[in-house]
Amino acid sequence: MTLLQPALLDMICVVGFSLYVINYCPPTLHKLSSHSAINFVINGFAASFVLISLLGSFNLGSAMIQAFWIVISLIAMGVRLRDVSPHRAAA
Repeated sequence: MTLLQPALLDMICVVGFSLYVINYCPPTLHKLSSHSAINFVINGFAASFVLISLLGSFNLGSAMIQAFWIVISLIAMGVRLRDVSPHRAAA
């Protein structure tokens, strides 16, 4: 049992879904590069929201997909931060 109400978990899931959709559209329409750091930040938040929503009705496959997106988003953000770090620029 979770401390969060089912309606709240549903709302969290809808926010996650919305972030996925909002994040997918700009690169598809050539309005934002899919390599942009903000793309990975939004994807990480989307996956986190959907993963939280699974507390109400757990699904292992869905949890694994969301965990993957969180990890890969964190890795991508780290790569982008490393690429713009002052120490790397001076090298």
